[in-house]
Amino acid sequence: MNRRSFLLSAGGVMAHPLLNSLAPTPSSLLYAAQQSAAKKAAAASAKAPQARADHSLAIQPCTLEISPGVNIRTLAYNGQVPGPILRLRQGVPVTIDVANHTDREDIVHWHGLTTDSHNDGAMEEGSPMIPAGGSLRYTLAAPNPPGTRWYHTHTSAGSNLSIGTYTGQFGFLLVEGPGDPGHYDQEVFLAIHHWQPSFVPMVETMQAESANHPATPGSDVGYQYATINAHRLGAGEPIRVKQGQRVLMRLLNASATENVLLALPGHTFRVIALDGNPVPNPKEVEVVQVAVAERVDAIVEMKSPGVWTLGSTLEKGRQMGLGIVVEYAGKSGPPVWKDPPSAAWDYTQFAIAKPLADPDETLPLALMDMGPQKDAKFDTWAINGQSWPNIDPLKVTRGKRYRLLFQNTSNDQHPMHLHRHTFEVASIGDKNISGLRKDVINVMPLETVGVDFVADNPGDTLLHCHMQLHMDFGFMQLIKYNV
Repeated sequence: MNRRSFLLSAGGVMAHPLLNSLAPTPSSLLYAAQQSAAKKAAAASAKAPQARADHSLAIQPCTLEISPGVNIRTLAYNGQVPGPILRLRQGVPVTIDVANHTDREDIVHWHGLTTDSHNDGAMEEGSPMIPAGGSLRYTLAAPNPPGTRWYHTHTSAGSNLSIGTYTGQFGFLLVEGPGDPGHYDQEVFLAIHHWQPSFVPMVETMQAESANHPATPGSDVGYQYATINAHRLGAGEPIRVKQGQRVLMRLLNASATENVLLALPGHTFRVIALDGNPVPNPKEVEVVQVAVAERVDAIVEMKSPGVWTLGSTLEKGRQMGLGIVVEYAGKSGPPVWKDPPSAAWDYTQFAIAKPLADPDETLPLALMDMGPQKDAKFDTWAINGQSWPNIDPLKVTRGKRYRLLFQNTSNDQHPMHLHRHTFEVASIGDKNISGLRKDVINVMPLETVGVDFVADNPGDTLLHCHMQLHMDFGFMQLIKYNV
């Protein structure tokens, strides 16, 4: 099942008028054939292998009490949010069995790993779906690169906000290599998520200080609650620290659509890695941006005793619950919040101020809001005027280096994600840089960003905005290797 057929056939999901009006193209017919083959592969893999896997996950309903009296019914892995932390060793093969205890097919994406297309967990690349009530074994032949990765569902949601990344189907995946990420005393994993989504008229969304501000008529997604891990601010256990400790915070934005800014009053974040990759220029900042699907690894030196709020820089965000208490040993009382100085997030401060060599080829990619088509409730999104699945795939040759030049023509932020590869950021606006390696880059409104990747992992490769609403309504492209 592809995203187009999902939107047209899934129960409770509204058909998209633009997709109904478009005739099949050769590329979409090829895509349909690929998906037919993928479904056959899924059927053949419906029963879990007999040999015991290294790790096991179960997709199942879960009820979370995120704060006293506030219960969320969702889907999660192994009945917990976030799912189990999966610690893998770089280059050591691993198998993961996933059982699907729901009434609809699903899939798991191993975000940030340079795996093969079949095991990547993206149906658009030909990865098999996990049938309802069935199971599937993923084989990660050589987990790489080392660092903070994560896993999450990669299903479509459309207008059904109870599935996809709106749910609790996410967890940390840590690939452990030989390096030391900063000589720390304590390690904490902090996953951000937003709950109880609903479609909000644009005017209301902007008044609510959403991370995204649609410039054209249509709808955006608003939320009632937010959490770090499984609890709202003030609920659950605090992060307990001692004066003088160095705490490694592994931050993940597992929200479906909301980019966030975080601060910890009285402290700074020494950013040592972005998307799990060590930065060439570690730097201390007071505010950290974590866009959808991004990870930030930061060392926080505990040198300001007290009880503090680590949370959203937006008051409304903290009221929703986006925060967690940091409590020093021997200190008590209500957590303190102080607004940090206003500062724009700048990727270039963590990079080398030296341009990359010219690529073998540059691929200009205009990120476009096509507006609601006909009587559609949602905006349609496109890359170079083409909306998934009616696209002409990008073609690359193995071994060559390509520059993806994202030209954001909209007034929305777009966290762009490249599957199965790590890219190097070449430019942000008019700043040319090198050394900064990521798998998600947040492209600001009307901004141009260049990233380079080497075509060194043959197989179909998905490129998309990681905001669920955008990717569900056209914001995807496929990279294919020349045979």
